[in-house]
Amino acid sequence: MRTQRQVVDYSLQKRALLREVHSGRVGTYEVCDASPYLKNAARFHGEPTETLCPVCRRENLTHVHYIYGDELRQSAGQARTRAELSVLAMTLREFQVYVVEVCRGCDWNHLVEQYLLGRDGVPAGDPGDAPGGTAVGAAVAASATTGGSSTRRRREAGR
Repeated sequence: MRTQRQVVDYSLQKRALLREVHSGRVGTYEVCDASPYLKNAARFHGEPTETLCPVCRRENLTHVHYIYGDELRQSAGQARTRAELSVLAMTLREFQVYVVEVCRGCDWNHLVEQYLLGRDGVPAGDPGDAPGGTAVGAAVAASATTGGSSTRRRREAGR
């Protein structure tokens, strides 16, 4: 995603945990503990991957993207698809995305990465930043014509 920034990758932490599991120092029951909510999010909003589960090695992992941010209000903490993230990234100033990998077979789950998305990461003069410049820009322009936009314009004009 082009506005993705401040990426934190948890692959080293994952490798250390898997080393502990495979050596027998940590039981699989301790790491295969996905909640029913996470499993449902993986089922309905997840993005299938080609990577086999590192614990059971039977099923492919699914990535679930959770979003958090002040502008999200009631939507904070919800799972979203990558397509929805792209639209939100052009409509909201900034929000945090957490990517969790889930095995729907054995319930393995681990935080893969986190990053920021939003318009604040789009450089000035970027064609996608101008309303109507792209399909996403058209969505931004449409959302700007809804209620509350005059307050936002007054705030931005005051900067």
